[in-house]
Amino acid sequence: MSKKSADPCKFVTGKNARLSYEHVFEPSSVNGGTPRYSACVLFPKTDTEAEKRARAAVEEAYRGGESTLKGNGKTLPPMAAIKLPIRDGDLERPDDPAYRGCWFVNAGSVRPPVVVDAEKKNITDASEIYSGCYVRVSMHFYAFNTNGNRGIACGLDGVQKIRDGEPLGSRCNVNVDFADDDDESDEDYLS
Repeated sequence: MSKKSADPCKFVTGKNARLSYEHVFEPSSVNGGTPRYSACVLFPKTDTEAEKRARAAVEEAYRGGESTLKGNGKTLPPMAAIKLPIRDGDLERPDDPAYRGCWFVNAGSVRPPVVVDAEKKNITDASEIYSGCYVRVSMHFYAFNTNGNRGIACGLDGVQKIRDGEPLGSRCNVNVDFADDDDESDEDYLS
């Protein structure tokens, strides 16, 4: 278990979290917006301790962001009425096996996150981090109120690669895609 952060809005996942849709070395722009470093962070529902810590950090961001969430209004909207960052993979992505049995959080930042290996040494080779690898992710929650949208967002602070995992998405499997087929010859393609 990690040491308690001085920031009550900070959350660090356990060692069985995985990355999906990661952009931790090169920022990506959505619909022409400001390029951001980002990742969807999946963590298993069986990690009840991580869920408890994440929800506590979200509640702290809600309480600490009261003036932001109120905006020009006089009352704080209830948590049920705002956008929350912890989402249920079984409900929102039922057809994606990677999200089954997981909570997920979309985290982002305009600044590059710290990216290290299991020994806390910097990773500079972008191919080491990919959607599907197992990681610990350091993030922080904060309130937002933009153009009528109010809620709690998630900032991406750091990624620690713990171990390799099955890549998510449709990557090339060279053993299948380029397997030798005895029934075909190169000459058949040249004719």
